[in-house]
Amino acid sequence: MSEIAEKLEMKKQKLLDILRKSGRVVVAFSAGVDSTVLAKAAKIACGDDATAVTARSLSLATGELEESIKLADQIGIRHHILETKEFNNPDYIKNASNRCYFCKTELYSLIENNSGTLQYDCVVNGANLDDLGDHRPGMDAASEHHIRSPFIEAEFNKNDIRELAQHWDLPVWDKPATPCLSSRIAYGLEVTPERIQAVDQAELFLKKELNLRTLRVRYEQNDLARIEVPVEEISRIFEGDMHSRISDYLRSLGFKYVTVDLNGFRSGSMNNLIPVEDLQIHR
Repeated sequence: MSEIAEKLEMKKQKLLDILRKSGRVVVAFSAGVDSTVLAKAAKIACGDDATAVTARSLSLATGELEESIKLADQIGIRHHILETKEFNNPDYIKNASNRCYFCKTELYSLIENNSGTLQYDCVVNGANLDDLGDHRPGMDAASEHHIRSPFIEAEFNKNDIRELAQHWDLPVWDKPATPCLSSRIAYGLEVTPERIQAVDQAELFLKKELNLRTLRVRYEQNDLARIEVPVEEISRIFEGDMHSRISDYLRSLGFKYVTVDLNGFRSGSMNNLIPVEDLQIHR
């Protein structure tokens, strides 16, 4: 066993020990690679005392809820779906740079309100070392609701999680990050169901037409769509009449202007415009 494999095995055992000692565990489960690996670990460590909880929300991209059901079934973990109502919260709708705080507060509060049904001792999330040092207002909500982050406690980074997912034959091991659709809306521009729907349909169209797994459609001021694809794929947008087809379709969704970001895809690019004093960094 290589040194890297040995380190990962040690981290895995530490992760399982943390979960095993946590009693009855609820996993905040989005079907992303982090929460899927955590759900698998919880099932191994806690057996029938492990439960996955997924939020059914307007901001969930098409197909993600269905994937969460399929993954939970594959893992064999009990799975609950809770309807979140963050869109009823004016603080969420106004879309300040701490929007994620209100989303996570809604989820964690809903879990607490369903404690009688869920029967748990501890709620855990998939935050890992790579989330530290970045703008993560949702981690404030986690702290306030006493949510544990076993990956951080066991010193997992994102690469470790992907390696463990592959080791456990989880199909999401190479899944691109899939943050909620609200993260595509420019800060200060209200998050509405109509804008969320436009982004969702635009991304589905582009993924199909360009055969790409990783891309973003950012909803900017003045109903402008800013398309981010990997730099090496940008030229494909301008092959034949593709750019016209993309423009026509996105305009039919309500966008007035359609642009391509020449810097390419960057996860969290919206955060570049947050004033330093508003950044919520965790160490």
